[in-house]
Amino acid sequence: MRVLGPQGERTIPLVDFYRLPGEEPQRDTVLSHGELITAVDLPELSFATRSHYRKVRDRASYAFALVSVAAALDVTDGVVRDVRIALGGVAPRPWRATKAEAVLRGAPATEEVFGQAAEAELAEAQPLPGNAFKVPLARNTLVRTLLDLTGEEKQR
Repeated sequence: MRVLGPQGERTIPLVDFYRLPGEEPQRDTVLSHGELITAVDLPELSFATRSHYRKVRDRASYAFALVSVAAALDVTDGVVRDVRIALGGVAPRPWRATKAEAVLRGAPATEEVFGQAAEAELAEAQPLPGNAFKVPLARNTLVRTLLDLTGEEKQR
């Protein structure tokens, strides 16, 4: 993220941009007073042409996501070569699914493996009272998104 403010320009890595509530729950980002985002630089990801975003919400129009999944997948001969996954709506900031990515790299691109990756990512999830439904919803949304990227039908 490139930002401009009273102290000049600065660059903030995306992984450092969003903050957890902590002692200042009113602040979602590390932006200082008077700073404005001027650009978002995204590194080239050669396999991002095979990507998908899915947003699950409780009504069709302009609702915040209960759960969202953004994924890019590189599969060759039925094996996951590389992958990027982010979850939204499940934490105070976007959640990079690095545990799921690690399970998937080098593994067969199957529904079973996708489920294992989702389970690995969400194993330590600590839902708050009233939102525990998001854990299985996130799991199912992640698996469905990956299946869509591989062109596979979910087996019943």
